[in-house]
Amino acid sequence: MDRITSRAGRRFVHFVLLSFTVYSLVPFIWTGMQSFKTVKDAFSRTPLLLFEPTLQNYQDVWIRRVPENAEAIGLGILLAVMVLVGLLLTARSLPINDRLVYGFCLAGFGLLLWAIPQLIYMQKFYDYFINTLIVTAFTITISISIGCLAGYSLARYAGLAAVVILIAALAFRALPRLAFVLPYYWIGSLLNLLDTGLLVVVSLVAVNQPFTIWMLRSFFMEVPKDLEESAMVDGANRLQSFLRVIVPVAWPGIISTALFTLLLAYNEFLLVRVLTQSNWTLPVAISRYTGNESADEITLAAAASVSATLPIIVVILYFQKHLVKGLSAGAVKG
Repeated sequence: MDRITSRAGRRFVHFVLLSFTVYSLVPFIWTGMQSFKTVKDAFSRTPLLLFEPTLQNYQDVWIRRVPENAEAIGLGILLAVMVLVGLLLTARSLPINDRLVYGFCLAGFGLLLWAIPQLIYMQKFYDYFINTLIVTAFTITISISIGCLAGYSLARYAGLAAVVILIAALAFRALPRLAFVLPYYWIGSLLNLLDTGLLVVVSLVAVNQPFTIWMLRSFFMEVPKDLEESAMVDGANRLQSFLRVIVPVAWPGIISTALFTLLLAYNEFLLVRVLTQSNWTLPVAISRYTGNESADEITLAAAASVSATLPIIVVILYFQKHLVKGLSAGAVKG
């Protein structure tokens, strides 16, 4: 594509991009504003842009009963989060192994998530949040593990069987989501797995696997075969050369695929709603506020939606560099 040299053309492009950005951000900004309004302000006949904000909606969504020492507990939790986030951001500059730092931070966040309901009487929404984290983490781990091995194999094998597998995976991916609901519901009923996280994880992995295979295969196709051949000449077997040579080179692409898998598992509604009756994830939990006959809980729905969105924004911003590298490395070339 030729570069735009005229000043008017550049201004027009900037105006279009800015307009599209504003258009994309307005729903989230409006939902964020609604989450800080009272029910009376939210249902004002004229939309209120200036109002007295309140945190009551977030408190009603997350906390069932505020303890007497809530300020001290809140400051302690905030301090712990800031320390862990600071360690994550500076892990590579510390004089110790960064893997140890990442492991410590992961254990710290897990311990913090366990300790919060021990200190504060939380609402059921917190349990749904924990369910979402568990389902998402297992879905990403299993999908990426299988997808890396399958994508690498299909990238290096050019026989007829590879073509058949890729076409079958593409056809499976093209099926509407409703086509999977009843078979997995029947399997869950047969194995007594309904309303369990295991059934949700298995279903999400199966639905997402064709996408991860196609995505990762395109990344591994960009990695020269000479790298693994050199490693095997030095004495490494196929698996060792894959783990120690190919995976580090394709790491940005793996991170990009993992982020797309994260979005799919984190935002899944239909499968979770049908396969579970109580062990819901956040999208299904939020629908409790928006599906009632009474509209008085619209501010709670806004607070719940913003609360569910913020972790995803933080993760995307943290891995933004890897995401850009992965997408520019050939994942969108088909």
